[in-house]
Amino acid sequence: MAEPKTPRRIARKAKAKAADLVDKAPQPSPNPMTNLVLADLALRGGTRLLRHLVERSLLSTKYAPGKAKAIVNGRTMSQTLVSTALVRIATRSVPGALVVGGGLLAKTLYDRRQDKAKARRKGKAAVDKQAEKGGFESADA
Repeated sequence: MAEPKTPRRIARKAKAKAADLVDKAPQPSPNPMTNLVLADLALRGGTRLLRHLVERSLLSTKYAPGKAKAIVNGRTMSQTLVSTALVRIATRSVPGALVVGGGLLAKTLYDRRQDKAKARRKGKAAVDKQAEKGGFESADA
């Protein structure tokens, strides 16, 4: 009598089938280290493209698509390094996640406490400056 189709059994069969397909797939190089480097580059490149796409999509809800793209492209190296460091800290441990999450919560509460008009002007100026670094030419100028 056949075993009933439980989610665990279905997952086990799918995992075995995927492992079999991976074993049969041709590798780009006979050297496993080269294959690891190629896989790493592909994952990092794909992640970067996907991240930029998501950021532009989120910014496009408030800004023109051209300006949204310029804002993403205008990010400085230090902004990228700081955000990467914060993500690593937050994803490596629970205390790190609490510290980073607490800092983001504190910044959000601080921004909300400020005068709304002043906060909007300050934020708009920062976004416009970053968009200019990214190559966006404002119609205001």
